[in-house]
Amino acid sequence: MVNSSNVIAKETSIKGDIITQGNIRIEGVVNGTLSSKTKIVIGESARLVGNIDTKEAEIAGNVEGEVKCSDILFLKKTAVINGNIHTKKLVIENGAVFNGECKMTENAAGQVKGETNTVSLKNEKSKPEKGKEAISG
Repeated sequence: MVNSSNVIAKETSIKGDIITQGNIRIEGVVNGTLSSKTKIVIGESARLVGNIDTKEAEIAGNVEGEVKCSDILFLKKTAVINGNIHTKKLVIENGAVFNGECKMTENAAGQVKGETNTVSLKNEKSKPEKGKEAISG
């Protein structure tokens, strides 16, 4: 198992894909895909324009792109995600912002194994189902 850790500092800006076998923490700006076999941490000051593909992720900053976690995804209260999520487990702190669709499956890489839970978070008024009318008094 790889025990390396990589840090992209707050003052750093990278254009391009980052692929690592170990953990990586982003505090700066990255325009590109992040891929890790272990864990990715997006710090509060970080901004990522691109996709994430990892086993585990903790997001406290801003992400514009698709997030794929084969195990667990943590969204901290300062997180802002604009994109779809594919994960096995999801933990969201009060205050986190998520705009997109979430698919929770045993295999977050997209192959459905067993039951799939799809959550679409949108702020819309409830509408009566077809064939059922609203009851008024």
